[in-house]
Amino acid sequence: MGYRIRPLTVAIGIAFSSTAFVSGAIAQGSQSLGEIVVSANRDKSAGSTTQIESAAIQSRRAGTSDAASLLQDVPGVSFYGAGAVSSLPVIHGLADDRLRIKVDGMDLIASCPNHMNPALSYLDPSQVGSLTVYAGISPVSVGGDSIGGSIVAETRAPEFAAPGQGRLVKGEIGAFYRSNNDARGANASATMATENISLTYTGAYSEADNYTAGKNFKNYTATGRAGHSLGRDEVGSTAYQTANHTLGLAVKNANHLFEVKLGYQDMPEQLYPNQRMDLLDNEQKRINLRWLGEYDWGKLEARAYHETVDHFMDFGRDKRYWYGAASGGGAAIDPTTCGAMSATCAQGMPMITESRTTGASLKADIKLGNNDLLRIGSELQRYHLNDWWPASGSGMWPGTFVNINDGERDRKALFAEWEAHRGSQWTTLLGLRYERVTMDAGNVAGYNPAGGGNQARDANAFNATNRSRSDNNWDLSALARYTASAGLDIEFGFARKTRSPSLYEAFPWSTWQMAALMNNFVGDGNGYVGNPDLKPEKAHKLSATFDWHDAERTHQFKLTPFYTHVTDYIDAMQWDGTTNSARSVLLRDQFTVLRYANHSARLYGIDVSGQMPLARTAAGELGLKGLLNYTRGKNRETGDDLYNIMPLNAKLTLTQQTGAWDNALEIVGVAPKRKVSEARNEMKTSGYSLVNLRASHSWKQVRLDFGIENLFDRYYEMPLGGAYLGQGTTMMATANNMPMGVVPLWGAPVPGMGRSLYAGINVKF
Repeated sequence: MGYRIRPLTVAIGIAFSSTAFVSGAIAQGSQSLGEIVVSANRDKSAGSTTQIESAAIQSRRAGTSDAASLLQDVPGVSFYGAGAVSSLPVIHGLADDRLRIKVDGMDLIASCPNHMNPALSYLDPSQVGSLTVYAGISPVSVGGDSIGGSIVAETRAPEFAAPGQGRLVKGEIGAFYRSNNDARGANASATMATENISLTYTGAYSEADNYTAGKNFKNYTATGRAGHSLGRDEVGSTAYQTANHTLGLAVKNANHLFEVKLGYQDMPEQLYPNQRMDLLDNEQKRINLRWLGEYDWGKLEARAYHETVDHFMDFGRDKRYWYGAASGGGAAIDPTTCGAMSATCAQGMPMITESRTTGASLKADIKLGNNDLLRIGSELQRYHLNDWWPASGSGMWPGTFVNINDGERDRKALFAEWEAHRGSQWTTLLGLRYERVTMDAGNVAGYNPAGGGNQARDANAFNATNRSRSDNNWDLSALARYTASAGLDIEFGFARKTRSPSLYEAFPWSTWQMAALMNNFVGDGNGYVGNPDLKPEKAHKLSATFDWHDAERTHQFKLTPFYTHVTDYIDAMQWDGTTNSARSVLLRDQFTVLRYANHSARLYGIDVSGQMPLARTAAGELGLKGLLNYTRGKNRETGDDLYNIMPLNAKLTLTQQTGAWDNALEIVGVAPKRKVSEARNEMKTSGYSLVNLRASHSWKQVRLDFGIENLFDRYYEMPLGGAYLGQGTTMMATANNMPMGVVPLWGAPVPGMGRSLYAGINVKF
């Protein structure tokens, strides 16, 4: 994995060495509009958005270490189950690479064949300053190369001393505990600033053991490791340990602001209940530079960033590590039976991924008068990836399996967006974006050219093809907001969005079931084969929002229907590795191998949300919040249902505020999942309801949060949680012929967490 840097030492050195240069550079300045205002929030404009501010984030962070889960109250958003701190957000049935997710303006890419390190996994909830979700029509200025919505995450904005204050010194420390999985962690932040220079550090550490479900959900306890077993209610491979650090330097002078942020993540482990492998080391280093200037004509922003990721996977503690003939027909192998390089035994299956991402952007907001604003900009991103799997047994696999060699995916983009205000009733937004995506990859090789699984055949065929490709993608968004009356806003729009395939959709080449199983970022237990000939996805979306409210928006009811038609939607078909062709008869009720393919798809549904005060009583102010989401997805060519579509779900929250207390009782209801993907042998899940309690009390400098999740300890299966592969001999492709007590049979979804009590405290100074 290479040498580990000491993040704070290096970061502080870089930050302070930059101060002298920046201070001199901005001193010259230009004509100013006045003192610059530092904010983490994007300017509000037309476009159906949900902004989660700091107060809402604080109320949730004691109950979760997964930054993505902070979006759970956003209409239209659900989550693919994954590792405990790496869930994948879904917007209207579209997830992962189909969404544009930015962290402090950086486009970060999951560098893992199982997507174990998505963009939001590099932020602890305590480090998030604000979140903005574009679940309807995303403006082209927010980003391209995506067909779903957009998520913009910002860390805390820099703070400066007030004029005449001299120096500002402030900080915060916090800690939490959760009972179900013995989760514990701490966070700290500190700021030292003058009127023009601000230095900030934020850090967080958290770890947890496996969680338990609401009841026994399996009739076996073995893990495939001698002397190690799990309880029948214990959900294997759900433990984690992670640490995240950010150091920021900001310098301002009149109408100019310069920022440099250095980030570092050390994740020693994150186990996965729905993958055959586990994350056993992930190290990310990033640097992010930003300059912002405000002028009479508008504002100009430039950004440059660089990220490196070193990622390692193998079998975690709950999955069999030794494989080979000495297994005794399925029993756990005693490591002493196998030599270090035995001809009959393999030591795990090491998998290594390394990536580099470099990006830059230049954006301008130009005033065209009192009522018109023009946004123009350009973006550049260069992404390089290597993915290889060293041999784990010399007698079995003498070589290295090269999954992706010198993978490249570069993007260049230009956009223009016109926002216009016509009177007090109309706001319109019209944008056009051009993006050129180029991809390439080098030659590959299997473990053993003479080995099984058609390794030589598939590698030779892949190496003989021309992998270089270029896509010219166009995006268009048109939005309008009409204020019909003081109590009704109507917003409607159309967008055409385009996304080129990812490296992990295009270039994984092996039809060998064992290798294909390693390329899976949806957690369904199947193996996937790439397709270099995939066309870009082209989505056409219609959306409208009807927003009824009073003047203070204490009473509010929002209704958002949507419809999306996707041409060349990247779905998958069952694949026969022997004939290297699509299966004419689908395999049923088992894990299988699929190959990515373009189809036509449609998604439609509706989001409903609202809030209202109920009463003012001696017990405080009572209020009610509600949320309902429905999404339906269909493959129009095969007639199959799309994979991992969240069934009808609703949430009702009774709130109470009295003095410094802020409390809530939450009821969550999810309908049965009956519409499933037959090609993937997706599992159905039953409907369920959960009750959660939350309470918080705030003093001047201290905040206490506590609550109970799943109050009645209900057992439920997560509709988007995937297949349970959390323990045992996970490298056996199908469990149908394996002895019970080692591998669960196909058909076991990942259960949700049982009852858990949590408490968190934060102290400011």
